[in-house]
Amino acid sequence: MNLTLEAPRLTAHDRCDRCGAQAYVKVLLEAGGELMFCAHHARAHQDALKDVASEFIDETERLHAKPEPVED
Repeated sequence: MNLTLEAPRLTAHDRCDRCGAQAYVKVLLEAGGELMFCAHHARAHQDALKDVASEFIDETERLHAKPEPVED
């Protein structure tokens, strides 16, 4: 059996390293370590981040997703 593991989702506890807002982008650095950004700061620094990133996890589509219904 082959299992495909999904990257962990960013949560409301994950904060932008630049301004402290909720992070929707996580950048894993080639040199080690990680950075997290809100959508605004990720867009502002995207070109520079792509040069040093080993992985770029972008969950900004969640900003426009419809909320899931809550069951009673």
